[in-house]
Amino acid sequence: MALLIAKRGYNLSQFSKSVGVDRSALSQFMAPDSTRLPRAETLFAIARSCGVSLDWLMGLIATEGDTEDSVPTVETLRMSGEEATQKLVEWHREAQGYKIRYIPSTIPDLLRIEEVSEYEFKNYNLDIREAQDQQARRQLSAASYPETDIEVCMPLQTLEHFAKGEGTWNGLSIDIRRKQLEHMLELIRDFYPTFRLFFYDQHSIYSAPYTLFGPLRAVVYLGNMYLVVHSVEHIRALTQHFDGLIRIAKVGPDHAEEQIRTFIKQLK
Repeated sequence: MALLIAKRGYNLSQFSKSVGVDRSALSQFMAPDSTRLPRAETLFAIARSCGVSLDWLMGLIATEGDTEDSVPTVETLRMSGEEATQKLVEWHREAQGYKIRYIPSTIPDLLRIEEVSEYEFKNYNLDIREAQDQQARRQLSAASYPETDIEVCMPLQTLEHFAKGEGTWNGLSIDIRRKQLEHMLELIRDFYPTFRLFFYDQHSIYSAPYTLFGPLRAVVYLGNMYLVVHSVEHIRALTQHFDGLIRIAKVGPDHAEEQIRTFIKQLK
């Protein structure tokens, strides 16, 4: 329903009038943690008014109309660098006005400097990684997508190991590591509160890297491909997982600067 509202350019009140369903009921149906389901007649009314299939509305298929060429609810995408760049731009554009929530596999793309990216992936030929870096630079330039909130939740241990030059970053010079941490410090200060950084303890919980583009899709990063999730049920489950990470986060956005300064002091 969130996608229908966005495509029609409606707010919730306008959409509720157009389909003849109470606004408060729609709001409850669309809440991320809601367990309330619409009645059959409500689903029929929305599907009929919007010209979509019941299967699509219920998240069983990813194509709006009744067609044999239905997009699967979960799919894997292997793309060249140019294709990945175009797809990322498309996903971010469609998510304008929604909250983008992101668990990175390493230093967040939006915060990573070029020297660190080159070091981390010097032995990989990952077109998708370069596309992610390009998208990050695009977001940083000219205040792209200002109406979109971004939440990043990452393990405390990632930056701890980075600051100490351990693991993946063994051999990366202290000057580059200092430059990276100071760059992060500057960006999270400049972008707050639109950009919010959380740290969780990886000893308490594990998470694979993925991105939630509002209620529209979830994308799991698999290195040389994406696992793209379209179904409402799976997106809701990942949203609840992200909410859980936020709840147990050791450091919230209001203390992220202080935490990064601590890591700068740990540089070795």
